Amino acid sequence: MLFLIVVAFVATRKLALVPGKAQVACEAVINMFYGFADTMVGEKGRAHVPLAASLFLFILTANLSGQLPLRLFHLKEGEFASPTNDINMTAAMAIIVLIYYIVVGIKAKGFRFIYHGLSFNGIILTLVDLLEMITRPLSLAIRLYANILAGEILVTIVLGACAYAAPIPVMLFEILVAFIQAVVFMMLTFSYISSSVNDEH
Repeated sequence: MLFLIVVAFVATRKLALVPGKAQVACEAVINMFYGFADTMVGEKGRAHVPLAASLFLFILTANLSGQLPLRLFHLKEGEFASPTNDINMTAAMAIIVLIYYIVVGIKAKGFRFIYHGLSFNGIILTLVDLLEMITRPLSLAIRLYANILAGEILVTIVLGACAYAAPIPVMLFEILVAFIQAVVFMMLTFSYISSSVNDEH
């Protein structure tokens, strides 16, 4: 988080009408998030970019930090690793997404977002929706946690077997996985928000 705060501070410290290279790069990243929001959510999507962009940038930074050679420094408590290889971290982010899309869903649709009436069909739909709401953050948390943890274990095994050239292809692959997992988390967040704020067809 400190790294992201410093980058954001440096990037926005001297904003200009004619932007420099750093400002152009940051604006391109923000425009990418706006493009995702417009495509996946629609006209209401841009209001939700701060959450999705923050999650993406944090997850990407956390995932990539696990690929730094910090595991070469052993501590009494263990070793340095990516924060996202801990189920507690990924579950916390998934719960934030769950609470967020429930709140925006209730704001957009009222309690009919969750409650579908006292008829038999209404009760069944309500129970299915509640089950889906529980499984969504569970799948978000486990997908990210399992992929990052498995990647770090694989790199550690390869480092132990052959510490020089062999880990490089695996680490390069894990960098790709780090990007993919951050994108998947962000896109699923936009998808859940879209189902909350938009009417079904």
